[in-house]
Amino acid sequence: MKALVYHGNKDLRVEEVLEPETQQGQVKLAVDFCGICATDIEEYLYGPVFISGDAPNPVTGKMMPLVTGHEITGTVIEIAPGVSNISIGDRVALNGVLTCEKCYWCKSGETTQCPDMAAVGFAIDGGLAERIVWRADRLVRLPDEVNSKDAALIEPTSVAIHAVRRSGASDDDTVAIIGVGTVGMLAMQAAKGRGAKALAVDPRQISLDLAAELGADATINPLTENLSERISELTDGVGPDIVIDAAGSSETAALSVDLVRSGGHVVLVAIYTSTPTFDFNSLVASEVRVSGSLAYQQKDVEEAVRLIAEGKIKTRQLISDVISLDQVIDTGFKRMLAPTKDVFRILVSPNLG
Repeated sequence: MKALVYHGNKDLRVEEVLEPETQQGQVKLAVDFCGICATDIEEYLYGPVFISGDAPNPVTGKMMPLVTGHEITGTVIEIAPGVSNISIGDRVALNGVLTCEKCYWCKSGETTQCPDMAAVGFAIDGGLAERIVWRADRLVRLPDEVNSKDAALIEPTSVAIHAVRRSGASDDDTVAIIGVGTVGMLAMQAAKGRGAKALAVDPRQISLDLAAELGADATINPLTENLSERISELTDGVGPDIVIDAAGSSETAALSVDLVRSGGHVVLVAIYTSTPTFDFNSLVASEVRVSGSLAYQQKDVEEAVRLIAEGKIKTRQLISDVISLDQVIDTGFKRMLAPTKDVFRILVSPNLG
């Protein structure tokens, strides 16, 4: 079968590879769509960072070269013994995170902190391929009202839901989202789904326009408006209860702490490609809490499917293009890296072209 295989820094190859075989408790999927995101590009340009490169992952026993791709939806075409929750023909989304299930964090329900955590496309073969095998108990069946294209964004939706869950947002809160790219836009909708007031902050007008269309209570462009004054105006001089940093620049973590109200909560969901400088005295003085948010859990995937099915989170507007495996680098990465970025998510259809 055809797959996009990561061999190392700036070394991604479309290759013919052996089709994976199912084992006990697994199913085989025909991949319908797999999204590409900024992390995929960063691994290509600067990695391996998250991809298991030096030693096999303890959970999966896998290391590069690996089939990449982690935002996956597919259709079940084969079932191994020991599977009872999934049927051939089911369309499914993946919980793409595997853990040891034995450590302190796994037993405590904090699975995203498992030291041996393995993510699909990073520590085991991913979805930029025609076929993939996966554990049946880590799949969520898609209802009829969720089409496969929209479901390709369930993985970043799960990331956003996990961040909003960690924020504790409720209908009494105002939440400011710094950076309304794909994850930020989904976090904005997740916060709205909890009844919170949502403020979208981004220097790109294309993002602000879509945020307004998808329900932002206000949008702020820091290039054309005084951000602090506008935030103060929208929060009666107090500041937002919660700020979610989905931008991940060297300035946005400190900016989030500056913007949130005293005693508020900052959640960092972005991956930072440079190390921010920060004055921790600002946390002492303001009693602001800062939390990280990594990946997601099974319950987040299930909630993502439910919210998309109910129309409370919309993903269709975030899908900018559908391309083939052969177009990932020259078309997909190139568009996503363009200075005048005009895309949110580009999907890959392995059977296209």
